[in-house]
Amino acid sequence: MKPLPHDEMPSTPVASPLTWLERLLEAPSPSAVAGVVTDMALSAPEVEAAWVLWWMPGQMQPECCPPMRLDADATAAVLAVTGQERLHGSADGSLLAWRLCRPARAVLLLRWREAQRDPVQAMASLPAALLQLAGRQLQRTLELTDLQRSHDQLERSELLQRALLSISELSASELEMPDMLRAVHDIVGGLMYAENFFIVRHDPVRGMLRFLYYADTLDEEGQPAEETPLDRLEGTWTWHLLTGGRPLRGTPEEIERELGATLRLVGPQCVYWLGVPMLCEGAVCGALVVQTYEPGSRYTPEDQALLQFVGNHMLTALQRREGREDLERRVRERTAELDTLNRGLKQEVAERQRAERLQGTLFRIARLATDEIDRQAFYREVHATVGGLIEASNFFIALVDETTGMLEFPYAVDITGESYAPRPLGRGLCEYVLGHGALLLDADAMDDMRRRGMIDVHNTGTPSLCWLGVPLRDGERTIGVVAVQSYTGAETYGPSELELLGFVASQIATSLQRRRVADALQHAYAQLEQRVHERTRELRREIRERERMQQQLRHQVMHDPLTGLPNRDFLRGRIDRALERMALDPQIRCALLYIDVDRFKIINDSLGHLAGDAVLKEVALRLQACVREPDVVARLAGDEFAILLEHVDTPESAARVAQRVLDAVGHALPVSGRELQPSASLGIALGDSRYTHADELLRDADIALYRAKELGRKRYAMFDDTLAKNVVDELSMEGELRQGLQRGEFQPYLQPICRLETGELVGYEALLRWHHPERGTLLPGAFLRVAEDCGQIEAIDWQLFERACEALLRLPGDSEFLTLNVSAQHLRHGDFDRRLLGMIARVGVSPSRVIVEVTEGSLLDDPDRVRNILERLRLAGVGAALDDFGTGYSSLNYLHSLPLRILKIDRSFVQALDAGDANSSTVVEAILALARALDIHVIAEGIETQRQRSLLRNMACELGQGFLLGRPEPVEHWVVEPA
Repeated sequence: MKPLPHDEMPSTPVASPLTWLERLLEAPSPSAVAGVVTDMALSAPEVEAAWVLWWMPGQMQPECCPPMRLDADATAAVLAVTGQERLHGSADGSLLAWRLCRPARAVLLLRWREAQRDPVQAMASLPAALLQLAGRQLQRTLELTDLQRSHDQLERSELLQRALLSISELSASELEMPDMLRAVHDIVGGLMYAENFFIVRHDPVRGMLRFLYYADTLDEEGQPAEETPLDRLEGTWTWHLLTGGRPLRGTPEEIERELGATLRLVGPQCVYWLGVPMLCEGAVCGALVVQTYEPGSRYTPEDQALLQFVGNHMLTALQRREGREDLERRVRERTAELDTLNRGLKQEVAERQRAERLQGTLFRIARLATDEIDRQAFYREVHATVGGLIEASNFFIALVDETTGMLEFPYAVDITGESYAPRPLGRGLCEYVLGHGALLLDADAMDDMRRRGMIDVHNTGTPSLCWLGVPLRDGERTIGVVAVQSYTGAETYGPSELELLGFVASQIATSLQRRRVADALQHAYAQLEQRVHERTRELRREIRERERMQQQLRHQVMHDPLTGLPNRDFLRGRIDRALERMALDPQIRCALLYIDVDRFKIINDSLGHLAGDAVLKEVALRLQACVREPDVVARLAGDEFAILLEHVDTPESAARVAQRVLDAVGHALPVSGRELQPSASLGIALGDSRYTHADELLRDADIALYRAKELGRKRYAMFDDTLAKNVVDELSMEGELRQGLQRGEFQPYLQPICRLETGELVGYEALLRWHHPERGTLLPGAFLRVAEDCGQIEAIDWQLFERACEALLRLPGDSEFLTLNVSAQHLRHGDFDRRLLGMIARVGVSPSRVIVEVTEGSLLDDPDRVRNILERLRLAGVGAALDDFGTGYSSLNYLHSLPLRILKIDRSFVQALDAGDANSSTVVEAILALARALDIHVIAEGIETQRQRSLLRNMACELGQGFLLGRPEPVEHWVVEPA
């Protein structure tokens, strides 16, 4: 076939050229021009099919209208005309290719109904002028399309550049980290769909990760803010992204096919997911992830490349911000160290100067005691001497007139003009010093004493910010008080001022006693008259007090004396009245909130009952602030409170009040010099016409409270039929426990205790298991709480003790020891040692092979009783071990005084050794050193890896137990039957 010269074109016109011309000129895109050209070619009867192919700049594959798959003949024809030829036909004459324009490559491909041996003749049936115009129009639209794509690419590049510049500026800004990350989220959202977006930081050395930022429209729980081990997320998309170190993009099914593994789903199922790692020197230091829940949405490769580019710059910004924050932290720490050192030096200088002044002042006061001066002159000299050492602008001396029972003020100086007139003894600060000794307190402590009724506000005078008083004693008698006080925050008093004033008081008392005898006769008649008048006033005060006490008794019958809240009887009456109203009007509903302060016993045991009372008072105030009239806040008993909401529209209303209560109780609370973070658990019972008695509503609210505690405390639970069924299930378990005791279903499992150096077995720990006839072997966690609540745990323990001792006789060897876990309930019985020794003698095992394990918590109730029990057991040969050492409250307080043979290091310290925790290593070494000093053996619990065993052996730990050395097994596993 001959190629057609470039300047030759077919000349036969096609019908309706004006129509084709109008369509060509209106075609806005290459595909529209191609559609006009194919329609124009198909208007010729000889043409069976027509296609237009064109290449955009930089494309290797052509675009085609209409779509088609090129066979070998069509490919050869197209390649020919895109080279040097303008026209080319196939060998069989069925195909003809015509180049529409250059340099943009565009080809018209025709299939003829009959073979065309002469291409030029065949093209004569088509309009040549229109084909030329179509080529030029196609060329123009291709150039416009290319320009539009270039413009879009430039805009995208500019947008990306602005985004990266904004990220760089954010890293250097003063914004807090959460605000900075929210701004980064907004930036990424400007580049692509990123409504669901999170940033994760990964430490490849420690194997830990932390979600720095997490935004998700469906995931209500979110991600934890604290660090999490990477292994905990194994199998999730994030885990594959961080461990694989390469981007992941696609639907869940596409990603599973790409990874060749089934993914573990965490959170809501997304439609499309895109995640890119943040790399630093080849290590994965984090990741950026976006996802969509919209059906049909997808992320493109361009989005992936864009997010990866942003991720690299984001990692740089994070590292820059973290480095700056670390530097600021170290600067603050160093500044604090220098400030502490400077304060220490200043304090030492001030102490030396004070010692010199104190020495001179004491000498002058000692000389005043022997000077022959009158009383007022003595008072003035003492005042001047004290004022030279401490702030004494407000100074007074108070004396007790034993004849009249009055408190007199022979000398007083006060900048407020306070009148220190004689007054009867009452409940003032001076009276408190007379009865209890020296007193130093600030305004807060003074207000606390007033609230607790220790002092009377009417007997304390003008309120001061700091008050210091010391008693005046004559031998064993207290005759008065000397005091100084401050009304401004600039002057305060401390222990050193208390010491000085105590010495001054002894000198004043000596001088005053010499003058009291001389003045006694002179004032006798005046004192007698004063006493009559005072007695009259006292009787009137007693009458008023008796009337007040009667009113108080009426109030106390229905109110709690500590918090002033209504008590259980008051609440029951209000509930009954509310239930009566609901019986008359079923539309009315009420709600009862049953509240329990979490871990209150620990506060009482650790800080004392006074601190516990302060906590209960504050909780009562916070609960009252959460409700309004006519709702009632009551204290039921101990740390249990209740709130009656008399008008509740929906359960959600009660839930909102419950959440408000939890938030209010959860605020920080300063008590006894510490800041506590209290919390509460809460049960809700909705009252309706089903209830007829207050006790029924209280019972259901209590059941819901118990459920809230089971779920982890710090929350509320709503009573429903499921909770009632659970109570019935616990009652069933109580019956099963009694039957299990009768049938002997509780058996000991023995876990070996070995020498870490040689692996030699030296003893066993007896652990409780229940061989349930239906549920199989149960661990203590499945039944221990119910057994404790119903009082059967002690009987179960004694059955375990006896069977474990019997098993010891069956074990090979006669030198291994056996440890028995003894709870605090056993140690509350003073005859526990006698009963245990009787059991040991009855079984026939040697007492020296038995060791009782006690926890640190069991020492809190009565440490002297526990110490005596353990000492009697030691004298009989039974050893003692302190379990879970380091996790309780009294380790160092009681350790030196208890007759211990063994210390058991808690598994939490052992497991932390694997992570390279320097603090845990230090604690373990300190425990071992302490034990060696006290000649006590040490057993490390919870050894599960060879690394833990090696580290403990290097620390000279002698004994250990754990899954690495042996799991708990039935007695039969350890018994070697004779051949």
